[in-house]
Formats: sequence, C-alpha cells, structure tokens
Amino acid sequence: MHAIASRNPETAQSLAGSVGAQAMAGQQAVTQCDLIFLTVPDDAIEETARALTWRAGHAVLHCSGATEVSALASAAADGAQIGGFHPLQSFADAGTDLAGCTITVEAAPPLLDSLETMVAALGCRLNRLPPGKRALYHASAGYGSQFVHVLLAEITDLWGDWDASEDDVLAAILPMMRASLDSIERDGIAQAMPGPVSRGDAGSVAAHLDALGTRPDALDFYRAHCRRSVALARRAGRINAEKADSLHALLSKRRG
Repeated sequence: MHAIASRNPETAQSLAGSVGAQAMAGQQAVTQCDLIFLTVPDDAIEETARALTWRAGHAVLHCSGATEVSALASAAADGAQIGGFHPLQSFADAGTDLAGCTITVEAAPPLLDSLETMVAALGCRLNRLPPGKRALYHASAGYGSQFVHVLLAEITDLWGDWDASEDDVLAAILPMMRASLDSIERDGIAQAMPGPVSRGDAGSVAAHLDALGTRPDALDFYRAHCRRSVALARRAGRINAEKADSLHALLSKRRG
C-alpha cells in the first residue's frame, strides 16, 4: 500500500495520481502503511507526530535537516522505529532529480540498515549522522546553498557601482563559479583555490581593501573571507608562513 496524505485533499490527490498511490486522510494513511515519511514543516513535526497513533512495526521518518529525531518521541513511545532521512539537495521545482545527491540518515538498527538500502536504491550517496548533530549539519550545508545566493548578491551590489545589472553579473560570474567547482572536484578545496591570496599577491589584496574602503560592510565581508583564504593557501603549500603573516597584518590594518 502506497498512500499520500495532506491537509489539502486536492494536493494529495494530485501527487498520489502522479506516483501511483492512493490519497487518504492522515491517520488512515498511517494505519495502512508501515513506512511513513512526515514531510511537514520543521516546527510542525513534533505536533504532527503527537496527533497520530502509531504501532510496533511502523518506521517513522522526518525529512528535516535541522530537527532532531527526538521530535518523533511520541511515535517511539507507541512502539515505532524513528529516524531522519534528509536529501541534501535544493528542490527548486517538483522535477528535481535525487540521483547522485547525498542523503543524510539517522536511525538505530534495524531501521538504519533499511535506510542505507533505500539510499543505494535511489542512486544516492550515504551520509550517516549521529544524534545531536542535525543543527550543525544543516547550518553548514547552508554555506553551499543559500549563502551562494548571498555571495552573488554581494557581487551584484558592487557591480552596481558602474550600473551593471544582475543579468550582467550572472552571465559573467556563473561560468567562473562552475569552473571553480570543477577544479575543486578534481583537485580538492585548498589546492584548487585561485586568486591573489593563493599567490601571495599582497599588492592586489591592498588594492582591494582600498577600493572597498568606503563600504564598511563589504570591507568586513572581504576581510573575513580573505583570512580564511590565507589558511587554505597555507594548507596547500602555496604560501609560506612569512607571507601568511604579512597578509594577516595587511588584513588587520585599519585603513584611514
């Protein structure tokens, strides 16, 4: 039995029809099925789990990256196995393909074994997460998703100085970003890093600092990222300790 439940019956019916399932009310779907995914908003997971009746033989999963599995404690108290199943993917539209992405799972055996089999069947990469780490895991994943949008917004703001548009920025920067991602995949994070810091080019960094001097927020943003760039350049052996110290001193200097 495959079932879909939603607060909106029309939504449930539409999705059920597209995947060969039956649309049912929430408790009816829970009663009929053994494996249940709660894909409600994070703040509703615990409340939804408490509102339903569970039994031994149920496996209950939520798909939140940040919410602890303990939010399903009421299901566990009724005898169900509980866990987390979080695809590390941005779902920009309903047609997003999971194949090749990483799925983070958290559960105790024997449910854990079933989840690992499921991940493999989906053609995905497995990431096991221990209890208590979900918020840290989810926050860090945000650096590779929504913070990319922040970086592009920062660039767009700076390019506005000569009236370049967002379209101009995307046309210019996205190919460079894709090339950077390709080189990271090939050579690793530190070894693939381009830019003046990786070359120990203090003159270019100084020029950047001067150019950003009238934009305090942008200047702080640039300094923070450059400091981390110095650490990566040292890890890769691209600059020596003396050059790293010189760059740190330059980045720490308050400019008048």
